[in-house]
Amino acid sequence: MKHLGRHVLAEICGCNYEILNDINKVEEIMVNAALEAGAEVRECVFHKFSPQGVSGVVVISESHLAIHTWPELGYAAVDVFTCGEKVNPWDACNYLTDHFSAKHMTAKEMKRGMMPEEYLKEAVNL
Repeated sequence: MKHLGRHVLAEICGCNYEILNDINKVEEIMVNAALEAGAEVRECVFHKFSPQGVSGVVVISESHLAIHTWPELGYAAVDVFTCGEKVNPWDACNYLTDHFSAKHMTAKEMKRGMMPEEYLKEAVNL
């Protein structure tokens, strides 16, 4: 059975507080993670919470990267969803782990768009 994309859900722990609480730094790292993975960045939306924390989305041609940070816990919840064969979501997760100065990352990958081939063929012919 073919799939349309790969979705990695990452738990990134032991991160640097200052990085996770800096909206500009989080956005820069997220965009660079997308580029490192081979994605084409389209748009970004980020929000800074009070007293701390950042949430954001990087929309890529191949899908998206999303994040929510808990700087006080040194924790970031990250989703990296990519479609096609060109972009590797693990490259983005590894980049984020390195650039958040994380001590630990665990992640799980799900295949998305798991459809029998006859549905994919039908969709192409529409």
